[in-house]
Amino acid sequence: MTLVVDAHHHFWDPAQRHYPWMGDELAAIRRRFGPEDLRPLLAPSGVDRTVLVQTISSVDETREFLATAANADFIAGVVGWVDLMDPEIGEKLVQLREGPGGSFLVGIRHQVHDEPDPSWLLRPAVQRGLRAVGGAGLVYDLLVRTRELPAALETVRWLPAVRFVIDHIAKPQIAAGPRDAAWEHAMAPFADCPNVSIKLSGMVTEASWGDWTPDDLRPYVQHAVEWFGPDRCLFGSDWPVCLLAATYDRVIGSLRDVLHEMDSATSEAVFGGNAIRLYRLPV
Repeated sequence: MTLVVDAHHHFWDPAQRHYPWMGDELAAIRRRFGPEDLRPLLAPSGVDRTVLVQTISSVDETREFLATAANADFIAGVVGWVDLMDPEIGEKLVQLREGPGGSFLVGIRHQVHDEPDPSWLLRPAVQRGLRAVGGAGLVYDLLVRTRELPAALETVRWLPAVRFVIDHIAKPQIAAGPRDAAWEHAMAPFADCPNVSIKLSGMVTEASWGDWTPDDLRPYVQHAVEWFGPDRCLFGSDWPVCLLAATYDRVIGSLRDVLHEMDSATSEAVFGGNAIRLYRLPV
C-alpha cells in the first residue's frame, strides 16, 4: 500500500509573527498551531506523511519549517518561500538546502492571489525566479484564484520544464452553487499542460462554512479529475485553515466520499502516490 500523504497543511504562531491575511473572520484559528496539534490527528485519519507549506513571505519562516521537519517524523517535505525577484535566488535556495533540515525543501510558494497585479507572474524578474526554482529541482505551488489563472496558464506554457501544482483547485466560488463558469473557463486549458498538477484541497472553506456537504464539493472535484486525470491530482487538508468549516477527519472523509467510485490504484495515487512523485518525497 502506498503511504497516505496530506500534501498541504500549515503551522503558525500569531504571538511570534504577523500574518496579514489573518483577519477578524479567522479569529477562531488565530492561535498557535504546531506539530503537537497535528500529530494526534494523523493516525486516526489514516495519514502517514505530510507536506508543510509556507504561510507568509518570510525566508525565516522557511528556515524554521525546515528545522521543524527535521524533528518531526511525519513531515516529508516543506514548500517554503523565497523572493522570486531576487537576482540571487539561486544562491538563496542553495543556502536553504545547506541549512538545518535543508533536505526537506521540496517546493516554493508565494501568495500570488494577494498581489494587486493579476499578471504578476508574467513579470520578467518573476519568470527568472521560477526558472531558478525549476532548475533547483523544486516544485512551484501556484496560489491563485480565477483572476490570476490566465497569467498562470501563460507561465506554465512558457516554462514546460518546471513542475507546477495549483493549490486549492484555484479557489472557485463553491458557496455560490454547483457551477463557477468563470473558473471553469479559466481552468479547463490546464488539462493540456502535463507539467501542472492540482491539489484537491482548500475546498471546504470556499463552500458555506456552516452547512456544506460533500455534494457541494463533488462537481468541482469531478471537473478537476476530468481535466487533470487521476495522475495529476493530490489530496491536501489545508489544516488548520480547514477548521473554520470542518474537522481534519471530515475533510479527508468527504474527499474519499466524493471519489469513492475510483479504483484502489487511483485512490492510492490521489491520496499519496502523486504527492510522493511530484514532490520527490524521500519516503
